[in-house]
Amino acid sequence: MQTPTLIVLIGPTGVGKTELSLKIAENYHTEIISADSRQLYADLKIGTAAPTREQLERVRHHFVGTLQLTDYYSAAQYEADVLNTLNQLFQIHPVVLLTGGSMMYVDAVCKGIDDIPTVDRETRELMIHRYETEGLERLCAELKLLDPEYYNIVDLKNPKRVVHALEICYMTGKTYTSFRTRSNKKRPFHILKIGLKRDREELYERINRRVDQMIDEGLVEEARSVYPYRHLNSLNTVGYKEIFNYLDGTWTLPFAIEKIKQNSRIYSRKQMTWFKRDADIAWFHPDETDKIEAYIQENIAG
Repeated sequence: MQTPTLIVLIGPTGVGKTELSLKIAENYHTEIISADSRQLYADLKIGTAAPTREQLERVRHHFVGTLQLTDYYSAAQYEADVLNTLNQLFQIHPVVLLTGGSMMYVDAVCKGIDDIPTVDRETRELMIHRYETEGLERLCAELKLLDPEYYNIVDLKNPKRVVHALEICYMTGKTYTSFRTRSNKKRPFHILKIGLKRDREELYERINRRVDQMIDEGLVEEARSVYPYRHLNSLNTVGYKEIFNYLDGTWTLPFAIEKIKQNSRIYSRKQMTWFKRDADIAWFHPDETDKIEAYIQENIAG
């Protein structure tokens, strides 16, 4: 029996994954799984550059617009949901395509993530309340006492990471570090990773143009419509945070737009730093479609 293949098409924001993913999916008469942690939310179409209606009609997509802003979702849930979906899709398609730029989500599917316990609602509400009333600095100090090893490596300016680690410490009585084994899980399918990259100048120009296009398409109006939910983690993302500052009256619109461009460029560098650590990725310029197709043909599971 032929081993099914998961083609994983990755790269930084704005590099050109969407159009190429559609062509590859059409070529193999298959479906696309999105690995974008923000395209999951139905109300964030413009700011996340979610597939358009026309693109969704061209190829069936999964994990696009399936959540509400208030829904809690994690990389662990994504891993379980995608594996379940792949199990169904591989019964119909020998090849399935996964594409996106959310590094944790890509790794969750390809390598698996640690079996960290699901936090119960009481603990989550307690820690959110403490974060809101006591502040991040106080929680960081507590993390240093409860799990000094994780304290030394975590981004201490990222409240989500700090709060989650404390949730696990409180709920289990163990350190968060003790659950982080970093062992790769074996998958019952072949994984073929293709990375897209452009020269920095070229990529930055595309990012800047895309931000301008989002503004033209109504990003400000979209951000205004979700403004009441701005405190949620689903909206703690580039594009919305900057427009919220404009809506608050803190920034002018031109300044907010420039900050979106700047922060998108910074995020693209973080993505590339993460992806470059993975030796299994074969890198191409998005225009090298013939080379990419030949690479897929040569390396697809037989």
